[in-house]
Amino acid sequence: MPRPPSVRFLLAHPAHFFACGCGSGLVPKAPGTFGTLFAWASFMLFRPFFDDAQLLFLFAAAYLGGIWFIDVAGRALGDPDHGSIVWDEIVPFWLVLLLTPPGWLWQAAAFALFRFYDITKPQPARWFDDHVKNGFGVMADDLVAAGYTLLTLALLKIAIS
Repeated sequence: MPRPPSVRFLLAHPAHFFACGCGSGLVPKAPGTFGTLFAWASFMLFRPFFDDAQLLFLFAAAYLGGIWFIDVAGRALGDPDHGSIVWDEIVPFWLVLLLTPPGWLWQAAAFALFRFYDITKPQPARWFDDHVKNGFGVMADDLVAAGYTLLTLALLKIAIS
């Protein structure tokens, strides 16, 4: 794991701040996990203030903005998918949480599944990770992980019903 950037880097440009998950990506170990935990905590804070349609609009804007944030931060760090860049975990996990059945147990399962799929990168996530070295590719592989997470949760819900 490359060394995380400094707080100075984080605050040098708004794209750095968001790409690094508002600072959650600066932890020295498991920044993707901390970024996902940040997504979970922040979702719980803002969820009561928005309806589903508003959140989908905001998530789409955050996703598109994330492509730019990650491009800018990745160029500055010399690595388009530097470990401290965690916006790609945050936005797709927000979407997962929006579509997850209510309850902390479902959310915990969503967290574990999302981290599993993000780390293992089943196709086509691996293809994006290996071949598309820019903000679009970095965001896309985690969106695929979110899709696998939601599919698994849906199958799990059917299985226990």
